[in-house]
Amino acid sequence: MLTKIIEFSVKNKLIIALLVLGLIGIGSYQVTKLPIDAVPDITNNQVQVITIAPSFGATDIERLVTFPIEQANNNISGLKEIRSFSRFGLSLVTIVFEDDVDVYWARQQVAERLQQVQTQIPQGIGTPELGPISTGLGEIFQYVIRPEKGYEKKYDITELRTIQDWIVRRQLLGVKGVAEVSSFGGKLKQYEIAVNPDRLNAYGITINDVFDALNTNNQNTGGAYIEKGPTVLYIRSEGLIGNIEDIKNIAIASKTNEIPLFIRDVAEVKTSFATRYGAMTFNDQGEVSGAVVMMLKGENSNQVIKNVKEKIAQIQKTLPKGVVIEPFLDRTKMVNNAIGTVEKNLTEGALIVVFVLVLFLGNVRAGLLVASVIPLAMLFAICMMNLFGVSGNLMSLGALDFGLIIDGAVIIVESVLHQFSHNSKFKKIFSVGKEEMDTIVTDSAGKMMNSAVFGQIIILIVYLPILTLQGIEGKMFKPMAQTVAFALLGAFLLSLTYIPMMSSLLLRKRSSKPTLSDRMMKKVEKLYLKTLLKILRVPKMVFSIVAVLFVLAIFILSRMGGEFIPSLEEGDFAVETRVLPGSNLNTTIESTQKAAHILKSRFPEVQKVVTKIGSGEVPTDPMPMDAADLMVILKDKKEWTSASTFPELADKMTKELQDVPGVTVSFQFPVQMRFNELMTGARQDVVVKIFGDDLDVLSQNAQKLGKIIETVDGAQNLYIEPIAGMPQVTIEYNRPVIAQYHLSISDINRIVNAAFAGQSTGLVFEGEKRFDMVVRLDSKVRKNVDDIKNLLVPTPFGNQIPLSQLAKVEVKNGPNQIQRENAQRRIVVGFNIKGRDVQSIVEELQTKVNKEMKLPTGYYMTYGGSFENLNNAKQRLMIAVPVALALIFVMLFLAFGSVKESLLIYTAIPLSIIGGVFLLALRGMPFSISAGVGFIALFGVAVLNGIVLISEFNRLYKSGIRNIVRIVIDGGESRLRPVLMTAFVASLGFIPMALSNGAGAEVQRPLATVVIGGLLVATFLTLFVLPLLYVTIEKGFKMKSPSFGKRKHL
Repeated sequence: MLTKIIEFSVKNKLIIALLVLGLIGIGSYQVTKLPIDAVPDITNNQVQVITIAPSFGATDIERLVTFPIEQANNNISGLKEIRSFSRFGLSLVTIVFEDDVDVYWARQQVAERLQQVQTQIPQGIGTPELGPISTGLGEIFQYVIRPEKGYEKKYDITELRTIQDWIVRRQLLGVKGVAEVSSFGGKLKQYEIAVNPDRLNAYGITINDVFDALNTNNQNTGGAYIEKGPTVLYIRSEGLIGNIEDIKNIAIASKTNEIPLFIRDVAEVKTSFATRYGAMTFNDQGEVSGAVVMMLKGENSNQVIKNVKEKIAQIQKTLPKGVVIEPFLDRTKMVNNAIGTVEKNLTEGALIVVFVLVLFLGNVRAGLLVASVIPLAMLFAICMMNLFGVSGNLMSLGALDFGLIIDGAVIIVESVLHQFSHNSKFKKIFSVGKEEMDTIVTDSAGKMMNSAVFGQIIILIVYLPILTLQGIEGKMFKPMAQTVAFALLGAFLLSLTYIPMMSSLLLRKRSSKPTLSDRMMKKVEKLYLKTLLKILRVPKMVFSIVAVLFVLAIFILSRMGGEFIPSLEEGDFAVETRVLPGSNLNTTIESTQKAAHILKSRFPEVQKVVTKIGSGEVPTDPMPMDAADLMVILKDKKEWTSASTFPELADKMTKELQDVPGVTVSFQFPVQMRFNELMTGARQDVVVKIFGDDLDVLSQNAQKLGKIIETVDGAQNLYIEPIAGMPQVTIEYNRPVIAQYHLSISDINRIVNAAFAGQSTGLVFEGEKRFDMVVRLDSKVRKNVDDIKNLLVPTPFGNQIPLSQLAKVEVKNGPNQIQRENAQRRIVVGFNIKGRDVQSIVEELQTKVNKEMKLPTGYYMTYGGSFENLNNAKQRLMIAVPVALALIFVMLFLAFGSVKESLLIYTAIPLSIIGGVFLLALRGMPFSISAGVGFIALFGVAVLNGIVLISEFNRLYKSGIRNIVRIVIDGGESRLRPVLMTAFVASLGFIPMALSNGAGAEVQRPLATVVIGGLLVATFLTLFVLPLLYVTIEKGFKMKSPSFGKRKHL
């Protein structure tokens, strides 16, 4: 079958040439269509339900909002877990689904459940809404809106926020691929009616009368139409409030019908702003407004960013003079860095491969011919990637090793050249006729095709288990396996068609002198034979040395730490900053401004610092007001002066920031931080969760755990979730007294709410913009606890009594935020890791905890974050790797039809483990999932060499040579060149990746290290140990098996 294809290709050169041109054309077009991102999107499938209830505390929100939502959504099919977060004024429920559930279907299910819940949530608390359909990689673009120099006085932050909400946001939402634009910072404009309680008293009216007056005096209506002669006149009234004057002139119905009483008599009417839960600052220049643009799940981020940028350029022209939109965090920087790394590694790898080929083949034309498979296979892979929706990113393109891909082509071209140099017929001829050349190519290609195809199929099979990985590691490494498979498939097709055709055209002429590489190979072959003959005399010693090395490697492997996936450098920092719990916005702004000033003034690398404090308009990551994210935008690494690596720079910045009192910081990368948070509900690398019911007990245990973590080496940026410690003013009603005055609790609640939070009583329209109209007490009377006690409550009898007579008002500490997971309360203790690997830290921590801590009954703790991911991935690899090994064995057995020979070839695998482990240990790298994937790839290549050697031995045996040692020596000599070539090409192709320092290299380095170390050692050992084993086994079997010659042969 395969020989037929080869024959066809050699005969019909034109058809093949046209097909190749077609591939080049289509491939080049597909390259422009390939969606590009920095890393695969690893967020799980989730739906967020956000409920904003501005005037309720954490416990009420948990009881009245969060709990019913959790209960209702508990039984949707495909549900994985439910996490929730209740805090003053906000409930956020994250419902995580299995990866194969369609996100739109899941949202529909949740939306249906929310309809039912609506009836259980008391009136006036807030309505649950679905969060945007976005992912951890969704925050692709963030910008600030700030006044230019000289215009700072003209535009205050209320004005900036209005521009953001009504001009910028509205237009950006129309961009294709944008899911949501979440406004951040600035002040939301409102019309405030600040009521003076003394005047109300004097006129004998209540705050309720003010509400009624506003409600009944702000509406339009229509009166159908009247017929006037032949035409019609439509009637409409204009009674909507349009400006402050209108509000002032609204009359209040008073009890006594004397002079009308107006709003302006009892209140001051002014524009003010809504209660703020977040702010945004720019550098150290004070507050600005801004937003985060979120991308729809599954869109092409490069394309969306381009669209957003074009739109912003248009919007900029329509903004008032002196206002600028300045982007600060833009995904393209990270994407370009990562893709730049990939491009650099791929081109360097390709050049090394070409160099090695030319060196070994000693024939520039042959070398270039084999190398030309590289771009063609790439184009084929890219077409397939588009077909199967694999995006181009660090993981999918980063692990392509051209050495693997061109293996088949190398074997074929080498065997054609081998025919020339070793066949007596061609010793005298320097150029061969066309017909004859065709037959030579068909012959030698056909002969070697089996082992070439086999090698490629084995490498393909080895990559299959990677496709079984699930969860996060699945999303990271599946694209890689797919791309490698596509490229291999392309190379396989090319080596059947394109290579034979081109060989018959290009390799006809040759020079009479032995080339440099021939001379080099002669020396190498001589050396090899001498060593091999020596080794054949001492088999026991060789075997024992190898066995010792293998045991040593396994021992080192068991002592190696493990980490999940090394973190990716993104080019910028996200610094999670906390001030004391319960601090107000202004305190946080002051502290973070100091911090920003230090970073900006002492570090020349820093381009700008944008601080996001608290939560935005769409609170997908709910931060309290005492927490902030400093986005530190850095210049290119080339321009740095204070430090050369990210960890070093982070250390120096942390030291400098100790000058700001009361602030704790932890350095991470923006996208990584969002990933951690969306997947485990916490931002740190390792998260310990304690589950239980009583918040105080949880808090005490968390403090204990924190003390233990501080003793663990390598743990840093400890974070204990502040559950308690939120000072609250509680008002406990005295029911009998309230009954005496004929009041109800809802009457008093309304007064308290209106007085302090303010209650909205309709809208004021300014053209298309609309703003809330809010009634609250004059801010002079909203200062301290006494004002709450002295709040006057009107009774039905027309007199008013202070609140302190109806209730006990006191300040006490209440819960700050309550997190739940799968309907159980929990507290989070998290920390980041520095200079150690995840596994060893967590193991040390676990032993210490078991010794020193005893949790009460019904309380338990789990270890999450990247530790959890590492364990899941390890379990899957435990299944995947043995399956791959078994598959390789089955393939070998099918090829050689003998268990003995399959086992012989199989020895290459333990030998390759030795090299991989030693090189990892030498470079001081822990065992990460990347390294595991490297081992998988390594096994496939290691087996190839064995196949080439053993099939050559079999061929010689079949041709009638019976002296085993002679077979081994001859076979080894004639196949030395292809064996060395495949090994060098495959391992050296990975060198740029193993040494690279670019963005994203951290993920590729372990993988490349394993392959290089493993291959070099395995090749060396295969060339010596395999012949030795072959001799030992054959001599041992010689006496016993008379049916020796009847084996199946390749």
